[in-house]
Amino acid sequence: MPPVSRHPLTRALVTRTPLARGIIDRFVAGPSDTDAIAAVAGLADLGLLATVDLLGEDITRAQDAADTLLAYLGLLDLADRAGIAAGLDVSVKLSALGQAVPRDGRKLSYENAAELCARAAAANATVTLDMEDHTTTDSTLDTLVELRRDFPFVGAVLQAQLLRTETDCRDLATAGSRVRLCKGAYREPSAVAYQGRPAVAAAYARCLGILLTGSGYPMIATHDPALLNLAGRFAEHVGRLPATFEYQLLYGVRPGEQRRLASTGATVRVYVPYGADCVPYLTRRLVERPTNLLLAARALRSRAWDAAGLGLWAGLGLWAGLGRGGPGTRRAWDYGRAWDAAGLGLWAGLGRGLVGRGTERATGRSRARGDRTGDGSGRA
Repeated sequence: MPPVSRHPLTRALVTRTPLARGIIDRFVAGPSDTDAIAAVAGLADLGLLATVDLLGEDITRAQDAADTLLAYLGLLDLADRAGIAAGLDVSVKLSALGQAVPRDGRKLSYENAAELCARAAAANATVTLDMEDHTTTDSTLDTLVELRRDFPFVGAVLQAQLLRTETDCRDLATAGSRVRLCKGAYREPSAVAYQGRPAVAAAYARCLGILLTGSGYPMIATHDPALLNLAGRFAEHVGRLPATFEYQLLYGVRPGEQRRLASTGATVRVYVPYGADCVPYLTRRLVERPTNLLLAARALRSRAWDAAGLGLWAGLGLWAGLGRGGPGTRRAWDYGRAWDAAGLGLWAGLGRGLVGRGTERATGRSRARGDRTGDGSGRA
């Protein structure tokens, strides 16, 4: 079974079901650069900064990497003309700029990234190199070092779940160094990563302490209430001024918390993804990390998520029942394959639930016309 983000059924459910667009619209700014700019402008009206990410990865052709670069340059041009480029950050994966292109991928991705950084510098914007799975960490950090020779504003991303990250935090917590700390959105083996939510949260807290006591510019990327509270208290304890660090939260997730943090005087930046290739991003954020799925459910508060939950667990049960050796053997419970099946169940549930929600609304309106004494049970 291919990864759920690349499964044809997943793509069909997400991209061809009209009502499922509500999920995409919540967490993705839209398919075009004009959608991204509109989202950035809307956030600015709320006192929030933005980092914009053109969705797309796993590029293996030089022409596709060139197309991605042109799209980013066009985004910066559009932001410049709209008067919102200054202070804007651009997040980019080196794989999207050609890192995985055979033979010259690393050189190609560096050259493309350097051209993007030059355009960002001209617009008073910044660039942050997104981190991917652990196999690319060294090459990404090597490229970061090279880019910073000419563009010291280039930001790094570190994933707290990796065993190596505390050391990387110490290396990067230097003057002027922008470092985004996230938990990590990729499934990683126990040989290189902490396993389980408590262990990852503890690792995040340790890394946070290293960055906040260093001389760099920490970018605290988490939605975990306990870690957000810890970050605020620790920053105050070590005398960090609000202008010397920032919080980063995902577009569409806990918008009330984003505004609350900003109202305290904190610098808050929202990670705004856009582009047509949204399925891998949504799957990684909402399926392969169950905690993000719960955040999404709380954010939407939709009955569609009830059906999605049933689909999720049905997918898990289906895989366990049909997997190798049956549900009674240990080897059948392979987490990666289980989540692949769960992902298909999730998207199927979303589609079913959202269709049901539309039907329920229509039925509710019909009932309301004939019975004005009801309790509103027909509303979603």
